[in-house]
Amino acid sequence: MDSRTIVLTGVTRGFGRESVELLIRERPQDHYVVLARRGGERLAAELAQATGASAVTGVDCDLASLAEIRRAVEEILRGLDTGYLPPLGGYLGNAGLTVTTTEKRTTDGYEMTFGVNVLSHYLLVRELLPRFTGPGWIVLTSSDCHFGQFRYTLGATPPPRWETPERLATPRAGGAREAGRAYATSKLGVIYLTHALARRLPESVGVYSYNPALVAGTDFFRHAPGPVRGVLNGFFQLQRFLGRGMTPQQAGARLAETILTGLTARTGSYLDRGRNMPSSPESHDEAREEELWREAARLVDADRGVERADILAE
Repeated sequence: MDSRTIVLTGVTRGFGRESVELLIRERPQDHYVVLARRGGERLAAELAQATGASAVTGVDCDLASLAEIRRAVEEILRGLDTGYLPPLGGYLGNAGLTVTTTEKRTTDGYEMTFGVNVLSHYLLVRELLPRFTGPGWIVLTSSDCHFGQFRYTLGATPPPRWETPERLATPRAGGAREAGRAYATSKLGVIYLTHALARRLPESVGVYSYNPALVAGTDFFRHAPGPVRGVLNGFFQLQRFLGRGMTPQQAGARLAETILTGLTARTGSYLDRGRNMPSSPESHDEAREEELWREAARLVDADRGVERADILAE
């Protein structure tokens, strides 16, 4: 089997970590590039030790910094150009966060949730996309909270509220409830980004948004104050007890299985724990999708001029 380079974010802990270990064990011939906010080399060494694989490379990359994302991309491209890395074949955009205020900023001054959950993956994929060789795949982690319905969120997350990307990227006054809304909106944005990418990719590369559903026992709420974190983690544990959630091990296994055997749906599809399911009616809006693609380009290139604003525009 051909060796491919697989780039992964959000695999330091939780179900992302479980999934990458399974991927490595099932396809040890591939070369895995893991991005981590700090300690990328340490993470790579831990994964190599856990799986017995040698082809794991760690790259430090804070997804809240566009400059660090560009440095990480340059490192990956050097590896591809020199032959240290085999051809690029996969990208898992699993990294994401939720915070407790919409006033928190990325290094570049953007609202933290939108900056990390949407803009970082846009920039990473856009810069790497010309180097993909088929058959290839891109999986971006979304969430069923984009539906904005009680039966999906049990009231834990407010419904998304889509606005212009510039407005969504602007820090603004807002506490925990508005931060939760920003999270749901960012996951709607991930699906918009998936659909925009599907219109730009070659036929040999598919892109999918993936919903892992409720995952208990992760460190997802690490940015929340201690009491709030305890309540939210308890809520997730309750959902697992009621059969509505999974452990990190179960969720990681489902994600790995989907990547290894389940990417057979039409490109642009929404995969709910591996099953091809319809996403919300609101998540199908070509005008919004194209606006997001266009405005994301402007936002991430704001410090570099407009001449490279959309290298994959039709």
